[in-house]
Amino acid sequence: MKLVVDTNVLLSGAIWTGRTSRFVDALLVGKATLCLSPSVLSELETVLVREKFCVRLKQRGRTSQEIVSGFHAASLIVEPAAIPLPAILRDPDDLHVLACAVSAEADAIVTGDKDLLDIGIFEGIPIIEVREAMKWLGLTEA
Repeated sequence: MKLVVDTNVLLSGAIWTGRTSRFVDALLVGKATLCLSPSVLSELETVLVREKFCVRLKQRGRTSQEIVSGFHAASLIVEPAAIPLPAILRDPDDLHVLACAVSAEADAIVTGDKDLLDIGIFEGIPIIEVREAMKWLGLTEA
């Protein structure tokens, strides 16, 4: 199963504990193929160095570069497809996520972004939350 995971999920899973962290850890050990594009990784790197996350990174004993490198190594890196801006997309900054999913021929996009979740399906690719993705992978909540 190929999953494109949005930056908000990667960030949450990398620096916090809980459901999203368990989901991201499962991807990093190969429970599904994590598909990312250079733009998703770049966005993650940009977000991780924000001051509000620096303290959390220190608490976890990790650096932003370690996290980005770990995701890069564990992922299928795809060049995003050149797709037109869909009228249903409220935030044009999310286009790279959709383009990555189309290029990867992903089975789903996993996100916490309401603008993307409200789309529901894009070009046959379901857009789901972490909880649903965990069910797909047979992961328990506990």
